Amino acid sequence: MSVWSEVGDRVFLRRYAFFDQEIGVIAGENELLLVDTRSTHVQAEEIRADLRALSPLPVGVVVNTHHHFDHSFGNHIFRPARIWGHVRCASRMRAIGPAELATLAAESPALAADLPGVVIDPPEHTFHETAALDVGGRRVELRHLGRGHTDDDIVVLVPDTGVLFAGDLLEGGAPPYFGDGYPLDWPETVSRLLDLVRGPVVPGHGGVGDRTFVEDQLAALLAIAELGRRVHRAELAIGDAVAAGPYGPRASREPIERAIAQLRGELD
Repeated sequence: MSVWSEVGDRVFLRRYAFFDQEIGVIAGENELLLVDTRSTHVQAEEIRADLRALSPLPVGVVVNTHHHFDHSFGNHIFRPARIWGHVRCASRMRAIGPAELATLAAESPALAADLPGVVIDPPEHTFHETAALDVGGRRVELRHLGRGHTDDDIVVLVPDTGVLFAGDLLEGGAPPYFGDGYPLDWPETVSRLLDLVRGPVVPGHGGVGDRTFVEDQLAALLAIAELGRRVHRAELAIGDAVAAGPYGPRASREPIERAIAQLRGELD
């Protein structure tokens, strides 16, 4: 069974088996900041119960690293906490959240029974590029570095420890999800993330990484973008590009095809 682990001074992680997800907590003097809230109110209640074993402090701040359901649909459970996210995280949750619930009900049997109780509760505190939060006397920085896994990914930096929460810009132990991604932008965004690495790097899913972990992820993303460009320039057949993909043929097709779509201007 997973337990809380301290990866920096008063910075804690708990790894949940469902989607192999990393949930982070940053403790200030009188409150906690929670990084992401999982997929449903039931999963969020599990976090809240687990927090009782960690600290008596209340969750005063929630940060959503992006709008996807598995990072934000548990938000409402932590009210009256202040919820932060990128401006497009909030707008996308409002615009597509109800439809996403319907899709999940049809396609995710493991979640279907819990979905009627989900209250979609977008961040009311938003920003475009950077924000600095005071969490119980402790500085926490939020930054949008560019498009990647989505167009509203942010990272969470704890400057006094060097711990960096990368959200789903990075993925441990599995290929990243490109369904809403921007394969041509993603490498530059991760390059900017690499410039911030001073200590542990926490992906949205999978184990904690380091600078080498980020460099390896960046190399794979660069390969996807280049394969997409080569197909677009008719230098390489799509089948050959997929066979050469860094994630193996099965997982490389979607990102390469999405890179080609972006080159055609279909994603902008």
